[in-house]
Amino acid sequence: MLINGQLVEASDGKTFPIYNPATQEISAHVPEATEDDTNAAVAAAKAAFPSWSAMGGAKRGVYLKKLAALLRDNKEELARLDAIAMGMPVSTHHYAQTAATHFDYYSEAWATIQGQASVNTPGLVTMTLRQPYGVVALIIPWNVPCHFLATKAAPALITGNTVVLKSSEKAPLAVARIAELVVEAGFPPGVFNIISGHGIPSGRILSRHMDVRALSFTGSSRTGKLIQEEAARTNLKKVILELGGKSPAIVFEDANLEKAAAQTQFSIQTNSGQVCMANSRIYVQKSIAPRFIEAFKTKFASARAGNPLDRDTNHGPQADEVQYRNVLGYIEEGKECGKLVLGGNGKLESTNGFFVEPTVFLDVPETSRIAKEEVFGPVVIINTFETEAEAIAKANDTEFGLYASVFTKDVNRAMRVAKALESGYVGINCTSPRTGFDLPFGGYKSSGQGREGILYSMSNFLETKSIIMQIDEE
Repeated sequence: MLINGQLVEASDGKTFPIYNPATQEISAHVPEATEDDTNAAVAAAKAAFPSWSAMGGAKRGVYLKKLAALLRDNKEELARLDAIAMGMPVSTHHYAQTAATHFDYYSEAWATIQGQASVNTPGLVTMTLRQPYGVVALIIPWNVPCHFLATKAAPALITGNTVVLKSSEKAPLAVARIAELVVEAGFPPGVFNIISGHGIPSGRILSRHMDVRALSFTGSSRTGKLIQEEAARTNLKKVILELGGKSPAIVFEDANLEKAAAQTQFSIQTNSGQVCMANSRIYVQKSIAPRFIEAFKTKFASARAGNPLDRDTNHGPQADEVQYRNVLGYIEEGKECGKLVLGGNGKLESTNGFFVEPTVFLDVPETSRIAKEEVFGPVVIINTFETEAEAIAKANDTEFGLYASVFTKDVNRAMRVAKALESGYVGINCTSPRTGFDLPFGGYKSSGQGREGILYSMSNFLETKSIIMQIDEE
């Protein structure tokens, strides 16, 4: 762990094991942050805040630029560490590169931190200042750790905040290596602290801590609600949440079926379905459903499962046994209420890894648990519709609203449906994980609150102060 500029073990010496989900072999033993460790990281960040926030933005950017270069230099190692921690195939791991891109961007974004001045109030000159909160806590998920570390830490740091980042207990290895790179980049002690451990105690302490003034979390809706509750009970810290999804894709009869099948298949297969915005529900117009289903099944069945360290593998295991059992539980429920047409099996017995076959269900009741809840695995439901209104109603019949898609050649229909979908992000003739580089990302309803993105994340970590100055008349 990285606390106050020093790479340290847990204060009580305790660790927890990380298992390679493809083999069940131990990959590493990782420090388990204690209550004292977490408090020490916050105290270090608090002590470092005055000098870091007073430093010019251009000088802060130098450290971010150095870290970006180190991330690029170590991208293959970071890919390997994610592979042996949570099973992401190295062939699909581009997240060290995207992390570097974010640190590079924010290293030069300091000049956009601007307030406003006005003389619109008689007798006064008025102005606003944008100022950092202070200590910011960042709790990142296990499915894409390098990416989320960068998208949260880079804007928090460049705006003058100091950071305590907690990695997920399921995927701490790449983050631990980045902690070493932070030291190599020369960040002043206490500015960027990185701890590892479980939600209890370290995550809960950060949520409760009176010296943490803002907290950004990406993960499950259940955990997001707990964080919000802890923040409300204590100092009402600002909370930014990017939570789960049950993302629908709507395919109309005039769509390019091959393109729609390819993109929706890629969405649910990416990272073995362990993506919050994966389109796990597909609604296809009845007239073209048989053709779409066959095209989708053919593409989905061609996934190459295997050792995540093998360059030929594009489908890894679920992150651990908990995820594996959870996904299989949903599959068993799907078998009872729907029609299984592809996959449906776990491969633990034959592979000794937590592999789940790409799985497709048809005719699943919209009220069933597998249709309502986030499975977080390579499992998709394909149901049909007849009218545009029916498709919209089915797509919106969820408490989630993170990402939705519509495939059609009719521009008017595309825009009508996009406007009607209750989702923070809508793809037209494309789907997740594709996003716009300069667009905000976040969800409606239980998929979170607030927005993140290149042009938006800095605002999450800046307070607005209003100042009035009276002008005496001669």
